[in-house]
Amino acid sequence: MSASLTKLEIIKKQPDIDRVFRTGRAVSRRGIKMVYSPNDLGFSRIIVIPIKHYGNAVQRNKIRRRIKEIWRCNKDHLVSGYDFVFLVYPGKVYDHDKQVKKLIDLCVEAGVYHTPTDN
Repeated sequence: MSASLTKLEIIKKQPDIDRVFRTGRAVSRRGIKMVYSPNDLGFSRIIVIPIKHYGNAVQRNKIRRRIKEIWRCNKDHLVSGYDFVFLVYPGKVYDHDKQVKKLIDLCVEAGVYHTPTDN
């Protein structure tokens, strides 16, 4: 398994992001919102967007890296063929374990996460 996300796994184009917001469904937890929409690809893609007032550039880039790493480590449990947009809001900073649990809970609530016991 690759140690980082490939270029194909990251949403970069504004029309793709707009499509997710226009056609997608949303679930949220305190401090984070996930919007997801099916795509016509055989794999899932992600983008992390800290809102405008989320700290300075260092903090925004750190949260992007953390969420992408959590997603990369758990992508084998996610249903393929979806685009995911994570909106991150300022507030309490969670440790890594709580952040992982929060993101997995979002995916479970959305129905795109399969637990290791599911086949």
